[in-house]
Amino acid sequence: MTPVEPGIVEVAPGVRRVLAANPGHMTLDGTNTYVLAADGGVVVIDPGPLLEDHLVTVASLGPVLATVLTHRHPDHAEGVGRFAELTGNPPVLDRAELPEDGAELGLAGLRVFHTPGHTADSICLVTEDALFSGDTILGRGTTVVAYPDGNLTDYLRSLPRIRDLGDVTVLPGHGPVLPSARAVAEQYLDHRTARLGQVRAAVAAGDTTAEEVVARVYADIDPILWPAAELSVRAQLAHLERGP
Repeated sequence: MTPVEPGIVEVAPGVRRVLAANPGHMTLDGTNTYVLAADGGVVVIDPGPLLEDHLVTVASLGPVLATVLTHRHPDHAEGVGRFAELTGNPPVLDRAELPEDGAELGLAGLRVFHTPGHTADSICLVTEDALFSGDTILGRGTTVVAYPDGNLTDYLRSLPRIRDLGDVTVLPGHGPVLPSARAVAEQYLDHRTARLGQVRAAVAAGDTTAEEVVARVYADIDPILWPAAELSVRAQLAHLERGP
């Protein structure tokens, strides 16, 4: 597995990544904060958790024109208030502030993509060459779609939109850079299709609860991840109940 290099790393022209020191089973190496060069300053994507050293480092790369959140999970957004204090309270933009899907942000060449599924408020940000995917696409493994905020039906609609972006570079919220949005979205769709088939089979075999499905379908993963798997199974069951 390719580790994410700590510190300030240029990962694309005009794009620096700063890795937060919050590694874990769900956050992989930690949260990736991205700092994009723009006319007159920088745009920051996901300032990350409330870790003073991390926020101060990111703030030092300013002046910050705007902060954009891919979603409001704490590992991406907990530090946003303190970050605003450090940077003179620039605008904070999230799904609620960016209602128009496909709109140009007017900063750093960014365009907004609504990609609900991982959470109801998930967005991605796109330039000509890169996709800032938040947790919709990860650099390793697959995204958890955790019921009830996570919605697998929505997620399965979002993935083809990412696939249709073609071979742009993926800069994920966790994990290393990936070379092709098209390729990873196809892999994710294949994985989801396979998992749904396993869940259908488990239900057909007599499993009646999410816990029973997890014990059968996710028996090969670390049990520490079973609570997250249970929420994912609940999202899969809800999707199957909705029908085609």
